[in-house]
Amino acid sequence: MAGEKEADRPHRGHRLEKLRASGPKGSAARERANQDGLKKNAILDCGWGRLVFGQTFADPRELANSLREEGPDRRDIAFYVKDPHVLLSHAPQELFLDPSHTYRLDLSTYRPGNRRPRGYFIRRLASEEDATEVNRIYQSRGMVQVHPAFFWTNRDNRALTYFVAEDETTGAILGTVTGVHGKRAFGDPENGSSLWCLAVDPQAPHPGIGESLVRRLAEHFQARGCAFMDLSVMHDNDQAIGLYDKLGFARVSYFTIKRKNEINERLFTGPNDEYEGLNPYARIIVDEARRRGIHTEVVDAAGGFFRLTHGGRTVLCRESLSELTSAVAMSICDDKMVTRRMVEAAGVTVPEQISGDSDDAAIAAFIETHGQIVVKPARGEQGRGISVGIETLAEARTAIEAARQHSPNVLLEACFQGNDLRLIVIDYRLVAAALRKPPVITGDGRSSVRDLIEHLSRRRSAATGGESKVPMDAETERCVKQAGFAMDDVPPEGERITVRKTANLHTGGTIHDVTGDIHPALVEAAVAAARAIEIPVTGIDLMIKSPALADYVFIEANERPGLANHEPQPTAERFVDLLFPLSVPFSVRAARTHQKRSRKED
Repeated sequence: MAGEKEADRPHRGHRLEKLRASGPKGSAARERANQDGLKKNAILDCGWGRLVFGQTFADPRELANSLREEGPDRRDIAFYVKDPHVLLSHAPQELFLDPSHTYRLDLSTYRPGNRRPRGYFIRRLASEEDATEVNRIYQSRGMVQVHPAFFWTNRDNRALTYFVAEDETTGAILGTVTGVHGKRAFGDPENGSSLWCLAVDPQAPHPGIGESLVRRLAEHFQARGCAFMDLSVMHDNDQAIGLYDKLGFARVSYFTIKRKNEINERLFTGPNDEYEGLNPYARIIVDEARRRGIHTEVVDAAGGFFRLTHGGRTVLCRESLSELTSAVAMSICDDKMVTRRMVEAAGVTVPEQISGDSDDAAIAAFIETHGQIVVKPARGEQGRGISVGIETLAEARTAIEAARQHSPNVLLEACFQGNDLRLIVIDYRLVAAALRKPPVITGDGRSSVRDLIEHLSRRRSAATGGESKVPMDAETERCVKQAGFAMDDVPPEGERITVRKTANLHTGGTIHDVTGDIHPALVEAAVAAARAIEIPVTGIDLMIKSPALADYVFIEANERPGLANHEPQPTAERFVDLLFPLSVPFSVRAARTHQKRSRKED
């Protein structure tokens, strides 16, 4: 280590050697621990599945049988397995060696960090509402969810500890971590603890949430006299491993065994280069198709193309765009001027608009009438070339030139003050709705605007598989200047700056589910727009005052909406339902038939 003193190295080496040698040591440890209250065949229910403590099982056959008892849609984990090869020999077709590493933090030498959380704080999970939010974060991270009642009923469980990170301003839950006290869970003679289910909301605006949660849990167990804190992390999770290395964790030689199931299928079937190359928008659909036994063939992973076959029917897709969407519908969505005329004729409210080819007098008059306008290319996607909140003729001319980089035809629209709403309509029914919010940075009193934007972009990119980041371009500089700052200024701590006016995911925006809060008028507008275009799968964008109010204006329709952005709503399920109605599980079909009959009777 750079800068390490020569005299410190023997002590550090001794400490690492001690860590590697510590922990459960098979039969010898069990024999010693019998006097210390080590439970036999100890299992702890964690809601998402069970922790099966391998060192408490004298007979590997009993441990294998315990893993065979895994419930549906659950993920049991056998931890602290010293001899995985022996355990696997008792159920080689059912169990597999999890490709994860075990890391340990020596709590006797751990020292708390100097930086306090900024913009959020860490506290105990305190309500069923907290539990619901934790599940939302689990869902966004592809983790197994827990019934909210489990968290609440186990709030006094001395073996389990739940912490959450809460935004100081909004009260939103931003992250979560679970801790297990070894002695209380299974009478651990080593007096250890472990960390599980560390998860941060991919939309979280603040840096360092994961580190703060880990430190809080470590300090919690340190205060209770625990000797160490262990965790299991996937071998290729470089970002997490980097954090654990930074905090002083050291790798130890314990292994994790799991039962083969649909949840962890990728871990034991081996890598599939074509499948791994799919982006999140294609993968969510392929995953749903495979769950139903639909044959999937990746045609071009980089482009998001795949072919689905079921019951003699084959459909070629590019993410959520399929052969069921006609070329005519695509051409309507592609040209925003045509889209506007079509939906306006169907009674959908649209904003006032003029052409970017208008003369200066007409543009100046349009700005004076509306105060602020939007300039956008007539063709394009993902928010490219769009400028929002234009207030002067000079800004308009600059924005028009930027928009012409993406389309020769440019549109000027009245700026509707409100929020950007994306509604997913599949088979002319609303499936999901989400507010899309523009990227915002929060000053820390030390970093420049430029650095804060770069930090935000790194977090958004990591959270979305590289799909989201804030462009460092003239539009971002204009928005920062409009807020009263330059790119190299250092904003005061707590100062919030909106660095883009567009809320598209691909320009750093965040997405917040509001499906349960949508006013019927907004649903009717979205369905009417989809029917006017005659498009079976679409993302309808509206500007609104509030999801609960009827006020709106139509912005555009997207022929290939990103379904992965709307979890936990069943967007992929409804998409596959549309393509292959007979693949819908019988119980679901029966329930829908019953609902239709009930509505007719009413």
